[in-house]
Amino acid sequence: MSRYISFVRPDGTSSFGRLEGGTVLDLGKPGTSAWLKDSLDRDLGALVVTGEFARDAVTLLPVVPNAGKILCVGLNYATHVAETGREQKEHPAIFTRWADSLVADGEPMVRPPESERFDYEGELAVIIGKGGRRIAPEKAMEHVAGFAPFNDGSIRDWQRHNIQFTPGKTWPGTGGFGPAMIPASLVADLASQRVQTRLNGELVQDQPVSDMIWDIPTVIAYCSTFTELHPGDVIASGTPGGVGDKRKPPLYMKSGDIVEVSIGVIGTLTNPITDEE
Repeated sequence: MSRYISFVRPDGTSSFGRLEGGTVLDLGKPGTSAWLKDSLDRDLGALVVTGEFARDAVTLLPVVPNAGKILCVGLNYATHVAETGREQKEHPAIFTRWADSLVADGEPMVRPPESERFDYEGELAVIIGKGGRRIAPEKAMEHVAGFAPFNDGSIRDWQRHNIQFTPGKTWPGTGGFGPAMIPASLVADLASQRVQTRLNGELVQDQPVSDMIWDIPTVIAYCSTFTELHPGDVIASGTPGGVGDKRKPPLYMKSGDIVEVSIGVIGTLTNPITDEE
């Protein structure tokens, strides 16, 4: 099954390519930096392979390391709405993350010294391949390049300083995105894929994509109304119930922990947790 990654070559330049077993097929020009988002509106399978590397010879980057927009859907599973004690609203709650708040698969997610409440949020990331504005729901999936696991790591202490989520969502290195994008055409039954999060091997979140309050086409239509979507933009589609902040007692991530987000055939994102030095 074809999977697409962003990575750093052994010579230190950035590129993107197709992962096939233990081999990375480079799809960028040799010796120059190349970015996946610049090719997402094309037929990735038709791109020319310009080099090969062993998987262990490259360093993974977040799937789209330079996304122009990262739009996050809050409160998109009824179980999560219930555990927060909030009322379900008429429209999706949308907030943003910055690209530099994300790390790749295998890289540490970083707890800052200002926080004692570093929480996990396993999510399905939707990667836009074809841009557009006011996209109709029935056409929305035509604009999706693929999917990847996402961990919307949250600094709960700062998220609740006021009514806006942003201060708890954009700390450098607090989220995970990877390891790879699987093309949308290869996910035959997206609704049945389960969003599962494990902390130190314990299953803490587990719900199918079909349980979303607002499905992917609805979210794309909504977001593309207030902003134009471009290839490489990312929509993190919301987390199921079971977040650490609402458990009794609370379950927060700490240095030395391992957090995994698995989404069926789409893959598994794994990150250790470390404290900021």
